[in-house]
Amino acid sequence: MSNEKKSKLERGMQTRRKVLGNTHVDKTIQEKDSFDEDFQRFITESVWGTVWSRKSSLNLRDRSLITLAVLATSGHEKEFEMHIRATLNTSTSKEDVKEMLLHIASYVGVPVSNQFIKIAKNIYNKMDQD
Repeated sequence: MSNEKKSKLERGMQTRRKVLGNTHVDKTIQEKDSFDEDFQRFITESVWGTVWSRKSSLNLRDRSLITLAVLATSGHEKEFEMHIRATLNTSTSKEDVKEMLLHIASYVGVPVSNQFIKIAKNIYNKMDQD
């Protein structure tokens, strides 16, 4: 089935798995219950099925860097960690992330960049050990 003919939910799940990996998505699905079921469907359709799946000049690497920058500048550490892990699936290199964090230091501030450099280093070190 072509990407255009898939529902937003199907397209979103495909993109979500491609970016975050099957292990992460399967765990999220297993932990889903009636309380967060609507939210999970919402983010799968709107975030993953629409924004991340758009046909545009932005590829997964670009979207990954934008997402990481937004998460860092808004202080969302856990989501940032998840998306650092996802860089393995988006062709986003450590060098790309380092450059993005330097950019943040210039435009948002050194304390924010410093905090998220430490987080990225920690996650990359854990990933290197695995």
